Amino acid sequence: MTDIDRREALQIFAGIPLLAAGLTPRDVARAAAQVRIAQSPDRPIAFTPAFFTAHEWESVRVLVDLIIPRDARSGSATDALVPEFMDFILNENSGMQTPVRGGLAWLDDESRARFGKTFVDATDAQRRQILDDIAWPKRAKPDFSQGVSFFNRMRDFTASGFYSSQIGVADLQYIGNTVMADWQGCPPEALQKLGVSY
Repeated sequence: MTDIDRREALQIFAGIPLLAAGLTPRDVARAAAQVRIAQSPDRPIAFTPAFFTAHEWESVRVLVDLIIPRDARSGSATDALVPEFMDFILNENSGMQTPVRGGLAWLDDESRARFGKTFVDATDAQRRQILDDIAWPKRAKPDFSQGVSFFNRMRDFTASGFYSSQIGVADLQYIGNTVMADWQGCPPEALQKLGVSY
């Protein structure tokens, strides 16, 4: 198996968690459409969260950018309006609210216990210390099981929002929905690798 980077892994798993939470692809598409409307350059809209409190909103914005930061290839999760996507989904789906709200409180509690300040007020290095303890489920201490569960949920939720956004689709280098005048079929190398023919 070849090594894949974090962004590629997030792409693979982007859609699974929201579907597993009972949301349909239509729900995800509706949320993504709402975010696209909000980010339309001809309709600049100041976003006011409907679900998140002001403090939770700050925490989510910091957290999602730690999960998918801006890089040379694309913008960050906040650039892709992932927090807005999350707010829309959570406001519409009460069954998802408690785990997210509880997880954000857990982050603050852990940060206060370690550093005497909230997750948002902690330094980048301090935030990463907490996330390093919960980002790898197999390496995490049993005491961090709640944090691990929350982080897994937020990582998947972030990837779902990011890869259903315009920035995320561009990051995938998706070339579907384009006219191809001359389709030659699947390249022979790919068919050989898959062990199929037609």
